[in-house]
Amino acid sequence: MTRHPHHFKIAFALAFSAGAWGIYWLPQRILVEGGLTGGWGTIAQMIIGFLILLPIALWRLIKKKETGFGLPVTGLLVGGGFICYALSFLLTDVVRALILFYMTPIWTTIFEILFLKKRPGLERALTLALALGGLWIVFSKQTIIPLPENAGDWLALAGGAIFAGGMIRLEVVKTDGVFPIIFSFFFYGALFNIVAGFFLVDYLGEMPAIESFISMSSFLFLISVFYFIPTAIVILWAPSKLGAGLCSILFLAEIVVGVISSSMLTNEPFGWREIAGSSLIVLGGILAVVLAPKEEKLINSNITNV
Repeated sequence: MTRHPHHFKIAFALAFSAGAWGIYWLPQRILVEGGLTGGWGTIAQMIIGFLILLPIALWRLIKKKETGFGLPVTGLLVGGGFICYALSFLLTDVVRALILFYMTPIWTTIFEILFLKKRPGLERALTLALALGGLWIVFSKQTIIPLPENAGDWLALAGGAIFAGGMIRLEVVKTDGVFPIIFSFFFYGALFNIVAGFFLVDYLGEMPAIESFISMSSFLFLISVFYFIPTAIVILWAPSKLGAGLCSILFLAEIVVGVISSSMLTNEPFGWREIAGSSLIVLGGILAVVLAPKEEKLINSNITNV
């Protein structure tokens, strides 16, 4: 993959966006405290993103270009995985949600074996060992087997599995540029979130009154337009310019920022277990890219350049 002329600027934008998502838990909880229960704060953000991109999608439709409406499976996997992750912040500790979601290397390996018939090498085994080791350190305080303990834990774990499925899907689906992927993320992600909100009503709460939307409308608009939507677009667009390998490393900025921010801004448990567990997962992610065979790096780079 030829280096993009704005390689460093794009890399910085991606690292910044991934780091910004490390504090995504904060506006999520502010929206809930403001009355937007039931995951409707996230739903509203996805709908705002859909509405902003809709004119472009309609223009592409007129020009007979792909819009993203025809990518329901991709949109539901990528968007749905993110939604589970976002909702998990409302039901469990931030560090637990981050660590369980970033078990994606495990799911990716399983899906690659099942659907792409790939045979993982030693570098992948090392990555999985570090990821599982980090998981065990954080979750083995009270039990030897580190199982999720609440609905938020399960949502984060499921989110990582679904999102990993989306990444595998992107390896086999060819699109007319990256816009269809971005648009399908917002459109089908919003639909997934609405359905999830009703199924998880006992955990997330009822649909809020219209007064709650009105009272939080200014904050919701600001974080959607100036925070969530731009960073989401960068995160979904950058792999087509930088390649999957480098992006996998830059994505880890989310864990670093998430762990630091939660330790400073919450009263949630934070100690050597959380630090060590997160560090092992970050190290595993870096080694997965650095030690990957050249052929795999090239394949990943070509796949994302669509």
